[in-house]
Amino acid sequence: MFYHPGNYVKKAGVIFRSFFIRWKDLQRAKHFDLVFIQREALLIGSSWFEKQFYKRHKVIFDFDDSIWLLDTSPENKKFEFLKDPGKTRRNITHAHAVIAGNAFLADYANRFNPSVYIIPTTIDTELHKPVPSMQGATTTHLPHAGDCAIPHSAISHDTQHDKKIVIGWSGSISTIKHFELAVPALKKLQERYPGKTEIHVIGQGSYTHPGLEIVSKHWSAATEVENLQAFDIGIMPLPDDEWVKGKCGLKGLSYMACGVATVMSPVGVNTDIIQHNTNGLLASTNEEWFEALSYLIENPAIRAKLGLAGRQTVVEKYSVEANKHKYLSVLKSLIKS
Repeated sequence: MFYHPGNYVKKAGVIFRSFFIRWKDLQRAKHFDLVFIQREALLIGSSWFEKQFYKRHKVIFDFDDSIWLLDTSPENKKFEFLKDPGKTRRNITHAHAVIAGNAFLADYANRFNPSVYIIPTTIDTELHKPVPSMQGATTTHLPHAGDCAIPHSAISHDTQHDKKIVIGWSGSISTIKHFELAVPALKKLQERYPGKTEIHVIGQGSYTHPGLEIVSKHWSAATEVENLQAFDIGIMPLPDDEWVKGKCGLKGLSYMACGVATVMSPVGVNTDIIQHNTNGLLASTNEEWFEALSYLIENPAIRAKLGLAGRQTVVEKYSVEANKHKYLSVLKSLIKS
């Protein structure tokens, strides 16, 4: 709702009610050993509630974006004055421990607090998982490529003719600008493979783009996994800027956990997540995006292998199970102190 134009009365109502919710949280916090604040206590610039928690309780502050920078959606630009990115610095300074989603965020947090821990964005791999037919399949290591380009000699021509290849993206309306970075390559693909591809955009059910055939769906928790499982290829195009360097790869990790062959821009943490041509592909330029997607469209066996290898990466490094002890270690250290 907050990323869509209009609905100003409803938006104001949500913000107004949030004050009462946080007031109740403040009163009942005395019954807990620790308070965990993720990103911010309120959607507007005030950090009053955070200050009250810091005075009375041990607090962990967790963040997974460059929220000290402004990245307001166009629909809410006129209300940008209500935000205060500076409160991120204050919240980090006063926290008893800080959890950052990647090294870029941790570098920022270390300027204001000595107790900073890096714990990556985690995925519930019991919920986000491949369709049953992929369960139990084995992965095969693919030849490693030294750059993002896919050699034309590697592209076979065994495109499945009985099924459209679904290229999918999932995200909020505020990040649709990132999806649109891939539009030139997607248009070229639809010209090269007429009737053979289908582009799914999950997030805003009414989204369209001139010259591009899109199946647009609303996001909901109830249908998210099913919609991701329908992808043959998941894409995460990103610009190379300071805001994006703070992102923690949740979109791509969600695709990978579902066994979907994934293509990402080599920006920020994405280059840690993806080993090119081993558990996914990296693409920078329009030509690289076109070549990477063509490669996957025409090679179903490679899609399957990359999807399974991507799933294994998430299970081993980015799953709840793989990281739960890191969280518990931070919690226990504060309780003992």
